[in-house]
Amino acid sequence: MTAVATAPVRRRGRHRRMLLGLLAWLAGIVFFLPVAWMVLTSLHSETDAAANPPAVTAPPGLDGYRSFFGAGGGASPWPSLINSTTIAVTSTALVLLLALPAAYALSVRPVRGWRDTLFFFLSTKMMPVVAGLLPVYVFAGHTGLLDNVWLLAVLHTSMNLPIAVWMTQSFLADVPVSIVEAARVDGARLPTVLARVLVPVIAPGLAATALICCILSWNELLFARVLTSVTAQTAPVFLTGFVTGEGLFLAQLCAASVVVSLPVLAAGLAAQDKLVQGLSLGAVK
Repeated sequence: MTAVATAPVRRRGRHRRMLLGLLAWLAGIVFFLPVAWMVLTSLHSETDAAANPPAVTAPPGLDGYRSFFGAGGGASPWPSLINSTTIAVTSTALVLLLALPAAYALSVRPVRGWRDTLFFFLSTKMMPVVAGLLPVYVFAGHTGLLDNVWLLAVLHTSMNLPIAVWMTQSFLADVPVSIVEAARVDGARLPTVLARVLVPVIAPGLAATALICCILSWNELLFARVLTSVTAQTAPVFLTGFVTGEGLFLAQLCAASVVVSLPVLAAGLAAQDKLVQGLSLGAVK
């Protein structure tokens, strides 16, 4: 009697899992279609890319990628890619270096009013970025820091630090205080506790935080567009050069977008296991 009663329940559960799996596949395909379309367009000529309706079956080629890398006499993308890499790596390293002790003071050894402090960090992300653009531009102009890579690195650090503090604080809040107390009883000072005790425990969370901050820094456009011209030009700013008064070079733009997206995609694939562990850290006790 029990087996007969549970059979419909099992079938409903199986059907529900199949339906959820189908919906997940459909959602994945929907999100992947724009990326696939961008890659396909990057392999077309400018004429085929601008055709209406789109010439899906047009013969593929690498003219867009050759133009992106300066084969036709255009500007080389390498300085912009190097600038973006330098800014992203430097700002991410600074963010982690500053966020870890701040998160320690807000979780393991909480200071007075730590909740208000966390809200203050979050409130800094509520101000529109464009509202701080003019003061930063005036400051950079008076200090001679316009078109400077290190100014952008400091700006990206300040922009990503609140997110990093919030994420790191949530990871450290799940670490048993007894681990820290045991280390301090053994004579470990705060730098040793942070570097040798807490960092190995929350390494997946730090990897997830670093990847998110690196992506945000790599994709930032507004400050880079206004504060740079040639020397410190970043990859997103370089992409805007394909939209000219002569028209939109769609194939070249798609090829450039694919190339610029590859470093972030490669970093995400390399750290995907740490990213999943970090984002789920503390979710299951």
